[in-house]
Amino acid sequence: MKKSVYVLGFIALFTLSTAFLFEIMHWPYSGIMILIGFALFNFGFLPTLFYKLYSIEKNK
Repeated sequence: MKKSVYVLGFIALFTLSTAFLFEIMHWPYSGIMILIGFALFNFGFLPTLFYKLYSIEKNK
């Protein structure tokens, strides 16, 4: 579980940083990449992270 949280966070932030580079350089598909990056971050990484933190706190 711990490794999946880190991998998902890395993929989301890598997608976002690449999308911002595309936006700065005015290359195509930057808007789609920003949307995918934010979706991965908000609906993938954050819920997984909060669930992991909740389960750690619950086991204490």
